[in-house]
Amino acid sequence: MAQAVAPTAGTTKTKVYPDAAAALAGVVADGQTLAVGGFGLCGIPEALIAALRDSGVTGLTAISNNAGVDGFGLGQLLATRQIRKMISSYVGENKEFERQFLAGELELEFNPQGTLAERLRAGGAGIPAFFTATGYGTVVAEGKETREFGGKHYVMETALVADVALVKAWKADAAGNLVFRKTARNFNPACAMAGKVCVAEVEELVEVGAIDPDQVHLPGIYVDRIVVNASPEKRIEQRTVREGGK
Repeated sequence: MAQAVAPTAGTTKTKVYPDAAAALAGVVADGQTLAVGGFGLCGIPEALIAALRDSGVTGLTAISNNAGVDGFGLGQLLATRQIRKMISSYVGENKEFERQFLAGELELEFNPQGTLAERLRAGGAGIPAFFTATGYGTVVAEGKETREFGGKHYVMETALVADVALVKAWKADAAGNLVFRKTARNFNPACAMAGKVCVAEVEELVEVGAIDPDQVHLPGIYVDRIVVNASPEKRIEQRTVREGGK
């Protein structure tokens, strides 16, 4: 496994940083828009979110499917009031998210889940906007341009671009090529591509060439900084078990 070292003066610049705080240093600032990967608690960059909380930056707009749960994931940043606006598709598992929104303390831009994913993909692809039938005739379409194509009505949705993307992958090489594990891939690649700067948290770091090119899920060109978190907590959002017996 490659050694995680921070860049130093006079050496070739590396993408690998010694810890999450170092990886965010000089990157995050007040008032930024951040795209954060994950789906519930699956595939969230746990260490980077904690470091973001500890950085004290405020006035953030967070683009993420949801905001974790109370006290974990992005829920930590809601508790500290560092997020002023959420662009997301789901609220249900976070009581503080719900409370702040209903009290008018948190700005919220709701999106159908597929629309959110496509807005991020469009941002990463340099497509400024697109038309979708999803949401036409509902509150989702209020204030947005609509058009008719082939006798069907569509809503125009704008792309999402973030100042910083925080993502979680299973494995990376030192060049930033990423491999995600199963459903933990979720929104992570789209967030990475939509970010002007992308910081990736990974469980394993290997030498360049150790990952088969055909197995790379996200090319290193999209990744600017890497931090290793070899033992993430990986909380289970809802544990369901059956009663004992045959």
